[in-house]
Amino acid sequence: MQHVWGLLAHPGREMRDIKQENETLSHHYLHHVLLMAAIPVLCAYIGTTQLGWDLGSGRMIRLSPLTSGGLAVVFYLVILGGVAVMGRVIHWMARDYPQRPSVQHCSVFASYVATPLFISGLVALYPLAWLCALVGALALVYTGYLLYVGIPLFLNIDRDESLRFSGSTLAIGLLVFEVLLALTVVLWGYGYQLF
Repeated sequence: MQHVWGLLAHPGREMRDIKQENETLSHHYLHHVLLMAAIPVLCAYIGTTQLGWDLGSGRMIRLSPLTSGGLAVVFYLVILGGVAVMGRVIHWMARDYPQRPSVQHCSVFASYVATPLFISGLVALYPLAWLCALVGALALVYTGYLLYVGIPLFLNIDRDESLRFSGSTLAIGLLVFEVLLALTVVLWGYGYQLF
C-alpha cells in the first residue's frame, strides 16, 4: 500500500522502487490487490444501496442490500480475475524479450499499473453514469501513462520499444476493461430486474 501515493505523485521513481523489491505474488495480493480491488466494490455497494444509479432519466435506481451484496461479490471476483488476466497478457507479450519476467512479476506489475482504476472506483459512491464514465476514462489515461513509464524499467527496453509495448498492452487492457465493465453493468442491471 505504500506505493499508491508514489504511483500518483512520482511514478518513475516508484516503479524503480517496485522493481527492486522483488515482491511475491501472494504477499502482493494480500497487501495491495485485495484491498485496492475492494474500493470500487464497496463504493458501488454503498452508492447503489443508499443513493441509487442515476442514468440521466431523473429517476434513481436503488438496489436492495442483499442484491447489491451478491453483485458486489461477483464484481470483486471479476476485478481480481481482470488483474490476473492482464498479468498473463504482459507475460505473453514479453515472450520475445531477453529479460522476460515471470508470470508472478507480470501480475504484480499489472496490479500496480491498475492502481488508478482501483482508486477511480471512489466515484461509485455517487453513481452518476456520466461522472463514472469520465473518471474511469481519466483513470484509464493515467494507467496508460504508468504503463509507458514502467515498461522500460520492467523489461529493460528503450523508450521507443516501450511505446509500442505499452500501446499494445493498453489496447488489450482496454478490451479487457470494456468486457469487465459490460459484464458489471449487465450484472448490476440484472440484479435490479430480479428484485
